[in-house]
Amino acid sequence: MQPLNWTTVCDLDDIAPNTGVCALFDEQQVAIFRIGKTEQVYAIDNVDPFGKASVLSRGLIGDCDGDIVVASPLYKQQFKLKNGQCIEDESVKLKTFAIRAYRGQIQLGLPH
Repeated sequence: MQPLNWTTVCDLDDIAPNTGVCALFDEQQVAIFRIGKTEQVYAIDNVDPFGKASVLSRGLIGDCDGDIVVASPLYKQQFKLKNGQCIEDESVKLKTFAIRAYRGQIQLGLPH
């Protein structure tokens, strides 16, 4: 595994529990989600591949067979936050990003 360059995008407290925000990172819109009041965070592509709009950060977080998912606010397809896989269409998978909560900050990582 390659070492990563970590970039702070916001404070952990900037994201209310069980919601998402959008950040511009490496010239891409990234949907960042905070699960509960914990430091568990996920980052996926913000563009809904079905509706072709940058809206996934505004989706609803839920659980589907033990996987944490976000439901698109457009057509309601669900995407697993851990790997970007679409529940309803296995041929569709979103890009995911390296993310961590570190000292109260949300950081995204790119390989050196």
